Amino acid sequence: MTDELNEPLGREPRRPAADAASSPRRPVVAVAGALVAAGAIALYLAPKDPFGGEPYAVAKIEPAKPPEPASAPPPQQQQTVAAAEPVLPGNELGISEIEQLSGVKVTRHGGEGSTARIIRIDPPSGVKLAPAPDRRVVEKGRYGLLPRIGADGARPMDVYSRPFVTGPTIKPGAPRLALVVGGLGLNAQYSLDAIEQLPEGVTLAFAPYGTDLDRLVAQARTRGHEALLQAPMEPFDYPQNNPGPHTLVTGAQDGGADDMQWLMSRFAGYAGVMNHLGGRFMADENALYGALSEIAQRGLFFLDDGASPQSLAGKLAPKLSLPNGKVDVILDQRATPQSIDAALAQLETLARDKGAAIGFANATPATVARIARYARDLERRGIALAPVSATLAPRGASSADAGRGQ
Repeated sequence: MTDELNEPLGREPRRPAADAASSPRRPVVAVAGALVAAGAIALYLAPKDPFGGEPYAVAKIEPAKPPEPASAPPPQQQQTVAAAEPVLPGNELGISEIEQLSGVKVTRHGGEGSTARIIRIDPPSGVKLAPAPDRRVVEKGRYGLLPRIGADGARPMDVYSRPFVTGPTIKPGAPRLALVVGGLGLNAQYSLDAIEQLPEGVTLAFAPYGTDLDRLVAQARTRGHEALLQAPMEPFDYPQNNPGPHTLVTGAQDGGADDMQWLMSRFAGYAGVMNHLGGRFMADENALYGALSEIAQRGLFFLDDGASPQSLAGKLAPKLSLPNGKVDVILDQRATPQSIDAALAQLETLARDKGAAIGFANATPATVARIARYARDLERRGIALAPVSATLAPRGASSADAGRGQ
């Protein structure tokens, strides 16, 4: 019987609570709740990992230590080095000691206080050419300095030519082979490449129309190259084919003297003159005789480029006691690698047969690379790479006698 007076209005009578053991899900729910709570607390209290679980390492960061100072030489030694010359940064050797040990020339650029230095490898043979111009063998002309025979008899060809020096493996009397590369000065980059890439024994011929010719020729001579002047001469199809200003032509009123002086004044330091083109001029006895006379009187030699079969240079030069030579093989008549290699092989055969031979090519990059590779291997085959001045006919002889006269 319910006590309606003691029960709140509208409530049903309270049922007795069920026994805990009678509900099977209560323990499972309690355990699951406890685990979730524990996991949440663990995640909250766990240290945060900024790398998201990726592997990482811990390194100790310390200030960098300065390098250990090099052991100082004894006071006397240190004073000697400092008095003689500066020491390169990071190196205890002075500049001259580096030069002696390594065989390279070290030059400071920008004054004593500058750290910039230019290192230049000297010619391996040690051959040094005389600086140009040499006051003994020049005179002032209308267009600039002209070569001349000095008061003491010194000739420009003797002063400016490269001495003939062979390697230790070359036997006395070995064949001499001269390589002449021409057309330099017209393209500055091609010229510099030829100067640097070609072995020092290769002779370089410069056209008179380039800019800054004195600097280029000086660089070539510093590297050990003998230098020539290429004088443009009248071809058969002139003026349709015009080599350039001051070309030596037949029938000139003054015999071509003014043009010759202009050409000879373009730069200093050349030992001889060679023609550029000149099929008609080289076949005209009067015109050629006048040009060769000027060359002989100024103490130079003449090189015939071998392109004109009608050339009279070999006939006229002995009458003027003019040292002379003639190119035996034009190496780049067909400018393909195979043709150049064949021409070089032909030149080598001639050198062995005659005792001396001269080859000529123009300074294109492909030709320069081919000749450079060939020339470096000559001594291994028992042939001496010679400057062209070392293959010339002497005074009063024809170029055909050059090989027999060596």
